[in-house]
Amino acid sequence: MAKSNDITMATSKEDVGLLNPNPNPDKMLSIPLKKSDPVELYQPLRKLVATKYSESDAEKVESVLETLNKCRSDMVERGDLSLPMQRDCLIHYFKCLCMVEPLFTADSDDSDGIMFFWYDAFDPDYICVDGVSSHKTIQLEKAAVLYNLGAIYSQIGASCDRTTALGRHLAMDAFNAAAKFFSELWKVFAKDISATFDLTLVFTETLHQLFSAQASELKLQQQLDDDKSNNYASAALQKHRCAHLFKSVSKHYWRAYDLILSDSAATKHVCLFDETWIPHLHQKQKFFRKEARQRKSFILPEPKRPKTSSSVQSCPLDHDAESITEILVRGICMHSDLWTPKQQLIYLDLLLSEYSPFKIMDGGKLLANPWDMPPPYPTNFSVLSSSSSSSSRLMAFPLKKCEPLDLYESLRNYFVLKYSESEANRVEGFLKTVDKLRSEMQRDDLSLPVRRNCLIQYLKCICMIEPLFPMTTSPNPPIFVWYNAFNSQQDSSQHNIHFEKASVLFNLGALSTQVALSCDLTTIQGHLLAKDALNDASHWFLKLSHEAEKASATIELSVNCAKMLREIISAQIVDLDWNFPHSCSVRSSSSPAPLLYRKAYDLSTLEPLAENLVHSSIPQYLKMKTCPVVTDPGDITQQFLSGYGKAKSLLVEECQPPCLGLLSEISPVNIKDGNLVANATLEAVRLALKEMNLQESKPPQ
Repeated sequence: MAKSNDITMATSKEDVGLLNPNPNPDKMLSIPLKKSDPVELYQPLRKLVATKYSESDAEKVESVLETLNKCRSDMVERGDLSLPMQRDCLIHYFKCLCMVEPLFTADSDDSDGIMFFWYDAFDPDYICVDGVSSHKTIQLEKAAVLYNLGAIYSQIGASCDRTTALGRHLAMDAFNAAAKFFSELWKVFAKDISATFDLTLVFTETLHQLFSAQASELKLQQQLDDDKSNNYASAALQKHRCAHLFKSVSKHYWRAYDLILSDSAATKHVCLFDETWIPHLHQKQKFFRKEARQRKSFILPEPKRPKTSSSVQSCPLDHDAESITEILVRGICMHSDLWTPKQQLIYLDLLLSEYSPFKIMDGGKLLANPWDMPPPYPTNFSVLSSSSSSSSRLMAFPLKKCEPLDLYESLRNYFVLKYSESEANRVEGFLKTVDKLRSEMQRDDLSLPVRRNCLIQYLKCICMIEPLFPMTTSPNPPIFVWYNAFNSQQDSSQHNIHFEKASVLFNLGALSTQVALSCDLTTIQGHLLAKDALNDASHWFLKLSHEAEKASATIELSVNCAKMLREIISAQIVDLDWNFPHSCSVRSSSSPAPLLYRKAYDLSTLEPLAENLVHSSIPQYLKMKTCPVVTDPGDITQQFLSGYGKAKSLLVEECQPPCLGLLSEISPVNIKDGNLVANATLEAVRLALKEMNLQESKPPQ
């Protein structure tokens, strides 16, 4: 029997008879995209910027306007794009759209001639026509794009092979992402726009509930599969989890069904599109409602309940899973919070990340690379080349050093021994990428931004292989050797993936402090980048404090050390804020930073850690004086950056699951036919750029 039918099977003798045959177990609903007519955006928007601001301002943002125009054209007119490529295009367009949103104010001139035409996805004969000269109309355009993102994710979910563990996992995350986009539409956008029926409050909530139900149903199937091989959870806990999931699936299906039937317009709209939807939802809600009621007694009282998440999350998989690819994919999903700071680090992203297609160039000029151009993207490092004495007010931490390691050989041998040669071949490209990234991060000639990107990519790979550890049956398990960052005479060698992860987290935090130290604090751009870098460092050391509990190593990887380093960073952030004239309108007569430095200084006495660094360096900051900052607000640039930040906040990691990122054309590692392979396109681009740089560095003949 296919795995997708497991939900109909009992998980213990007590469950026999409790489950009726699940109607249409393989059927998952998806929705079509909204269609739109082509619109020329570049010329009218550039004219608007030149008129409202200046010609020089128009030159600063014309790259964004060009990319905005290309994105919309490709989104509307190209029919050759795969589902992941359509998603990448929509996300890129949404970011550009949010950046230009400040141009669409209530007093904008209608003579710009821009008019959007959007058709109802379920009834193409029903059209909403509205000009874009008002604020509400740009909201309509944004809502239509978010709708299409939800629709694309629903189609990705429905297209996955749900007879495999990997396919069910990808489908679950895709439906979960679709549900989140429709939740945003329902709660934020639908109430403020007058549009086609597919963007109304009742319909967006219906779609949110539908895709939440389908994601929860797949989660239930996954839980039943995992419980069969899980020897650690008690029977009562397993029954509680299943009962809780049955209740969740039932609630979502019932709400989606009720919303459609309670609104005659919604009923008519759905039936005109597909008359099988309502019978399908009726059967689903009836089945799961009955099963939820029968399992109600299995739900544990509050004090005995395990912690649960409101969103559908992936759960760990043991070594006996049917697919090694699924084990690795779940690894990255379980730890996506590691590289997702709560704060939006816009300047760190747009100035230094070679994976961000949007860039801030000299003079406040914005560069938006085409959505279909693969990374790495050119970056502007001039902001790091300052020799200003103001940078001396910041303290940077040294990086940890490690010994080389043939990680490819160790991992591949383990896969062959534990699974088979064919399973090892399925992840061959991934294993080579992991080994290459670890070698790359040790190079001395890397710039700070490139090293940061390399460390982040390697961290993601570590999370993917973490479920494999400890490799107790391996003939040559990897032994990680790292040296103390503050005392190179001390080292630690362990077969502990948490030790490796903690060391990488430390280096990410330390590297961000070095980025901050290298910034020119006399400029507004350098000041903002330094603050972003310090917030980034604080994020990494926070994650290190959690990981340090699982790794016993050199002293700088201890929980207390991570806390102390975060206190130092917090003091530096406060100091930067206090000395930045645009940070607040009212401030005290003296900076609170010395108090935070004192706290860090006191923490350093808890254990003998890096005394030369802490005791000799912190005291000078206890009496630090302020320094002036030369600022240049750059109105049009700042407005566009503000829109970019809003887009990033909405397109949070929860709406873009990391495992689905492995389907993207711009991911270093891709899922292809159930295998994990290195992205050949990106590798070709890197080699071409490397060759170009070598040619440019050669002296003239």
